[in-house]
Amino acid sequence: MRRARRRLDVVRSCTGRVATVAGIAAAACGLFTGDFTSASLLATAAASGTGLMTLRTWKPDGHQRATATVLYLAPGASLATLLLAEQIVPGIHWSEALALTAWSAGTWVMRPARVARRMLCPPVPAEVVPVSVAEEVDGHPAARWWSARVAVEGGAAPDTLLEDIERTGERSMRAVIRSVIPGEPVPDVSVKRLSALMDIPEEDIKVGPVPGRGAAVRRLTIGKPDDTDLPTIWAQRIAPVAMQGSVLTDIRVGRPGTAGTTATVTVGQETDV
Repeated sequence: MRRARRRLDVVRSCTGRVATVAGIAAAACGLFTGDFTSASLLATAAASGTGLMTLRTWKPDGHQRATATVLYLAPGASLATLLLAEQIVPGIHWSEALALTAWSAGTWVMRPARVARRMLCPPVPAEVVPVSVAEEVDGHPAARWWSARVAVEGGAAPDTLLEDIERTGERSMRAVIRSVIPGEPVPDVSVKRLSALMDIPEEDIKVGPVPGRGAAVRRLTIGKPDDTDLPTIWAQRIAPVAMQGSVLTDIRVGRPGTAGTTATVTVGQETDV
């Protein structure tokens, strides 16, 4: 729907530009000959009347629509006045050329008919999507699924993006839900709709804040992590007993020698600010 309205607005804009150029050409011809004056007046009246009929179908009523009507008729009425004046004043007069220049510049720059239409039918706001969204959505199947099924208009979490996706078990995962509109919070995520889409019990889906981050991001947790999820094991079993307040921030697994697999663990200590 938004895309169709934006396309219609572009078509109307182009039509207005074409009508302005046609009016400039008609008035310029009127400086030298009156052979096309009648046809130009009829075309101006037809274009203004047709546009006015579509304009007045929009609401609201009252002073706003009256003001929009006057603005919409201003280019056509002033052009008709100019065409008639060119036929009344004999020959080419400097005042006619000045009036034609003023009408052309004023109509092209100010576009009163377009202003009138937008008074009654405001344009559809453009979707604000960061450049990196396309790359991130294409980078993970879950992110692409989220963009196509959940983040759409009317979905469980419109205007959002799924990132930092991490599998925590055979039937569990966690990720970060981020708003794609800068400065806007993540909307209320419908757990019930997510449950229906994913065929997962509602009690296994949790949406909460991300520690240290604002409302533009939320933590999504699905299912229960397996015992092999080291950050969860650290937070639930090790940190409360051995190193209170610590957080497991990095895990690196490698084979520094020939004596099997080893792991390097980096621990960041939480501090109060």
